[in-house]
Amino acid sequence: MSNDIAKLLLRLSVGVMMLFHGLDKIINGIDGVKHLLVSAGAPQFLAYGVYVGEVVIPIFIILGVYVRAASVILGLNMVAAIFLAYGGALFSLGKHGAPVFELPFLYLMMSVIIFMLGSGKYALNSK
Repeated sequence: MSNDIAKLLLRLSVGVMMLFHGLDKIINGIDGVKHLLVSAGAPQFLAYGVYVGEVVIPIFIILGVYVRAASVILGLNMVAAIFLAYGGALFSLGKHGAPVFELPFLYLMMSVIIFMLGSGKYALNSK
């Protein structure tokens, strides 16, 4: 029972916190993401994928729907975020001593853990 509660807490933590990032993009737009993509030589329209990765996918993770597939998409979203936003300064340290890519890396690792563990008992399609 405690393993399933731990899976639920992990899913809720990752999903809710990532959803805040998505809501920020809905409210303030995705011009920054567009700029990063164009600077990297990628087409600007790919920026709209951030809505999938930061709004739709977190909802899937929160509800426990297709959690393994959703966690793979979230992980890929975080890999893209790390390299687009921090690629040139990947090994730089922030003002508190942690790598500058600390937050997206934590989301990446948590999405890997969710993939490995699955959704648990407390999910709409539990596995």
